[in-house]
Amino acid sequence: MFLIIVGYFAIVTAMAFVMMKVDKSQAQRHGQRIPEKNLWTVAIFGGGIGAYLGMMAFRHKTKHTNFRVGFLILALLDILILMWSYQTFVNG
Repeated sequence: MFLIIVGYFAIVTAMAFVMMKVDKSQAQRHGQRIPEKNLWTVAIFGGGIGAYLGMMAFRHKTKHTNFRVGFLILALLDILILMWSYQTFVNG
């Protein structure tokens, strides 16, 4: 069960990271952006780590306090869930 949870978080984290990269590229090119609602949705459903790392790596949305704080909180929550699932399913 732990591997399923880790796999899920890995996929959603990668999606969020890539979405931040794509949105940053589109912003620089004045192209079609990814709606903020979509960025938040992926972050809320397990992509908080990827969203936060992507935000920092690409310096995207860093001036928006709600993204800085929100993505950090979601990343920490994701880490706590992973730690809990490890403790429950591996060390149980």
